[in-house]
Amino acid sequence: MGKQLHENICEEHLFSSIFNKHAKDLHNFLYYKFGDLLNPKDKVQEAFIKLWENCAKVSPEKAKSFVFTTANNLMLNEAAHQKVVLKHQQTKPKMSTNESPEFLMEEAEYNDKLQKALSNLTDAQREAFMMNRVEGKRFKEIAETLGISTKAVEKRIYGALAKLRKDIKEL
Repeated sequence: MGKQLHENICEEHLFSSIFNKHAKDLHNFLYYKFGDLLNPKDKVQEAFIKLWENCAKVSPEKAKSFVFTTANNLMLNEAAHQKVVLKHQQTKPKMSTNESPEFLMEEAEYNDKLQKALSNLTDAQREAFMMNRVEGKRFKEIAETLGISTKAVEKRIYGALAKLRKDIKEL
């Protein structure tokens, strides 16, 4: 057995090398096991945050096992939470509306088309578009937040709009 060089992974270069070595494999593992609905990218980030918070307790040899176990548990917790949410949605009282069943069905179909079209945007386009349309931020605010020019924000949002129009028409 070789001599252990590091007792923990609190050194930035060591932590970075562990992240670079295992992040993609961890994402693929979560994606293959749970799909894209539970945001495997977020769970990978959360697992590495927990690793950093516990860096003094985790040896480099145990780091891979730690992040894989942590991420898997985060995904399982999220799946259980989604089941509770779904169950709650099914038991809540129905509200009566004046809309026809056809309108409600078309609305649901359009919402599905919109969600699929949003998932087809690039990360940069989706981020800028959602900040503008959902959070109501102006182009200048988005540019400052993302550290890019206002023109770049405009290009991302207008590109997202064009792609959304095209994708929704095709669907």
